[in-house]
Amino acid sequence: MSETASTIPSFPPLPPLGTQAERLIESGVPDIAGLSPAEIRDVAGRAEAVMGGTGALLAVHPDRAPASVLAPLLRRDGKPGFVVVDMPDVDRFAPLDTVALPEAPLYLLTGLDRGDDLANRSPNEALPALTARSRTPLLVTEGIHWVLQQPNALERNHCFMTVGSRLRKADGALDSRTPALWISNGTGRDGRERRDAPKVGWCWAGNRHTWLGFASAAARETADRIPAAVNEGADAGR
Repeated sequence: MSETASTIPSFPPLPPLGTQAERLIESGVPDIAGLSPAEIRDVAGRAEAVMGGTGALLAVHPDRAPASVLAPLLRRDGKPGFVVVDMPDVDRFAPLDTVALPEAPLYLLTGLDRGDDLANRSPNEALPALTARSRTPLLVTEGIHWVLQQPNALERNHCFMTVGSRLRKADGALDSRTPALWISNGTGRDGRERRDAPKVGWCWAGNRHTWLGFASAAARETADRIPAAVNEGADAGR
């Protein structure tokens, strides 16, 4: 398998940024993030004007909209998303030192890739492979934003991990859990009523799963720098 090319299915293009902005507004994100609808529309409009099309994902900085609050906004078959009960500290999972976030409440990700070709690798194995491709792993909040805007990014047997978010323990070592998004089977503590709902959970950093890829992006940019990011992206919007 080539280390430079992904074998993920081709998704339809992401919705236009203006449509994404309206989706965030309809979902109540302005109240969550302390932003006005006008601010979200302004960022999306400026970015869309210079891009001239689709291909980027609009995301809210995790300091403004944490995973625990975003997850219930997801829907699949009419069922809301949720965070597993044994991950009450999900909002403490922060970007790895190698992941640089724009200093802005709203930013864009280009060249999204679900990373299906990395399935059956452990997070410890997949992260160096992404680095070798000059890819940046998604944060758990970014993964939620992707599924919010493009629900079919989650498919049975084709879900993804977000290894850009990790939790550091008091001694500075990384917690062994790595966040992921998948579809609940309604078993165990999920409850049967949550079968088929979008789910934020975790896996051990050393374990392999055939059905979990490793989501990544080509770049993160603010609206005024999005042209450079688009030029760097590969298969943007997948």
